[in-house]
Amino acid sequence: MFKSVVEKNDNQKTLEKVVKDRIEPLLEEAMQKFLGITIRELEKDITEKIEHTKLIGITVRTDLPFKDAKKLFKKEFLERTIQTHYGNISEVADVVGLDRRSVHRDLKSLHVDIKKLREKMYKPRYFEKEAVDQLLRRSLDQYKSVIRSEKLGQMVDYVPELSEQIANILPNTTVRWKDAEREFERIYLKAAVGRHKNLSETARAIELRYETLLRKMKKLGMEN
Repeated sequence: MFKSVVEKNDNQKTLEKVVKDRIEPLLEEAMQKFLGITIRELEKDITEKIEHTKLIGITVRTDLPFKDAKKLFKKEFLERTIQTHYGNISEVADVVGLDRRSVHRDLKSLHVDIKKLREKMYKPRYFEKEAVDQLLRRSLDQYKSVIRSEKLGQMVDYVPELSEQIANILPNTTVRWKDAEREFERIYLKAAVGRHKNLSETARAIELRYETLLRKMKKLGMEN
């Protein structure tokens, strides 16, 4: 446990150094080239998300009940991991931190078509690049009312190249299922709580027991 915490802190420090030394200059260069200025608020928004968000890039279906949304999320998480690890289930289990038999059970219950997935493999960092791409687009979209559309459009057109550059220099840290699950619950519950008047109503809407909702929120450090 102690070793895990130390390793996590070291990984975070490494990420923060990469962001400061290599990613911030990339963002500043791109903004100067396409916007003519460096917008510090935009730069901070992007770098903080990179530092504190798991770059999973899977859409969280907040319109579905909690358990159904989580099943879809886990299915796509496993499918993507399979596609970036050459369809090797043993390797996938090791990478995501799950028992191999547990992974096989999940693949069966979630109706994952292994044969079809193996027909289309991706490079190891492909989905990380896609996640960075989405992050950049969301951040830029917040500035569409204050940046001239022509300049913003040029910056958006550059996003695929910029996101690939960023993904390639990020520390190569694998997202384990435990971390992905936590990120799913954080995004899902934050959206659900924001849509309803109180936690009792939220629990009924997402089909979770009230006590279970409170426990999950406490574990995630969310205020109730």
